[in-house]
Amino acid sequence: MLAAYRPILSLLRGTAFLLAASGLHGLLLPLRGQMEGFSTTSLGLIGTAWAAGFVLGCYFAPRIVRRAGHVRAFGTFAACAAIIALLTGLVINEAAWIILRAFTGFVMAGAFMVIESWLNEKSTNENRGTVFGLYMMVTYASIMGGQMIVAAGDVGSASLFMITGIFFCLSLIPTAVSTASHPQPLQDVSLDLKGLYANSPVAAFACLLVGVANGAWGTLGAVYGARIGISTAQIALMMSLVVIAGAFMQLPAGRLSDRTDRRYVLVGASVGAALSALLVFLVQPRSGAVVLAMTAAYGAFAYTLYSIAVAHANDHAKAEEFVKVSGGLLILYGFGTMVGPMLAAAMMEWWRPESLLLTTALAHLLIAGYTTLRIRQRAPVPIEDREAFATLPVERSITPQSMTLDPRTKNETDG
Repeated sequence: MLAAYRPILSLLRGTAFLLAASGLHGLLLPLRGQMEGFSTTSLGLIGTAWAAGFVLGCYFAPRIVRRAGHVRAFGTFAACAAIIALLTGLVINEAAWIILRAFTGFVMAGAFMVIESWLNEKSTNENRGTVFGLYMMVTYASIMGGQMIVAAGDVGSASLFMITGIFFCLSLIPTAVSTASHPQPLQDVSLDLKGLYANSPVAAFACLLVGVANGAWGTLGAVYGARIGISTAQIALMMSLVVIAGAFMQLPAGRLSDRTDRRYVLVGASVGAALSALLVFLVQPRSGAVVLAMTAAYGAFAYTLYSIAVAHANDHAKAEEFVKVSGGLLILYGFGTMVGPMLAAAMMEWWRPESLLLTTALAHLLIAGYTTLRIRQRAPVPIEDREAFATLPVERSITPQSMTLDPRTKNETDG
């Protein structure tokens, strides 16, 4: 049995290094930028640039992979990511970092799409759930591990940039030496806004605004931590705990949504995220332990929303449309992550560090309000006609290609 998973475990080792490097670099840049006196607007633009590059990568990377092949394309993406990481350590400049971060988003999208297509090729309908679960475990553990490396290093030196580059290079090895056959060519990504909205207005609106909130927090959460005076170790732990708390809450929230109208759960989680964020804004905690507890509570609600919205959309979609709908929603989420950092940066410049949480609270309240209106206009899908809820990895580390790994896609490939 273990032999059947050996090619998958090899790919997951490469994925672990890739995600650790991504988590480390994503936290290092705002912390170093804050130390260097970069403006909040510039730090927000760094996040927006990454999101824009990632979305563009989802569209154009498949063409590169089809032309060069999976191994050479992945090698190119990972090598470029390593070069960019080293350049950001050499060139400490706001404009340069914004441009380089856009390229990072592009190559990371390409690298993720190669890994995800390879994992999908090596999985079957019988073990797809196990592979998907392993992929999620590696995703969360690696991103958290990469972020915690920041706590052990010196943000003011070049060493962490070098470690990032090393990790990107290490991610090359498992695929470079693999003798496994190449997966099928990647399919082009398409976005049918009209179709997505017609299928589920709630899911389309929610995924866009969840992107706004998560993009704002993911980009500027570390800046918030630095400006309220908590330690670098506490900032790294805070950023990890927010996502991990959401990961743990996905399953109970999802199971509850299997038993009732998912929109009620979406409203409840949105209100919970908004109230948690508003509490941080009003209390203005400065103790590291209190900040960790309050932001973890925020993450427990905020990072369940995307999975619930996708599940709701797929309740209304035909089985053969699952990948198309889920991939389209992820692109909408990506557009939201472009907007969120800029809105939050403007709020933080205008008011105080906690305005980051005020920005996310407004996005979550809009989700709750719109969903409540839609509940009155459309009947829920009967429970017996729904697909069971499935948790999803961290949204900033998945592409539309990853939706083919979801166990719910087995209906499309069953004979």
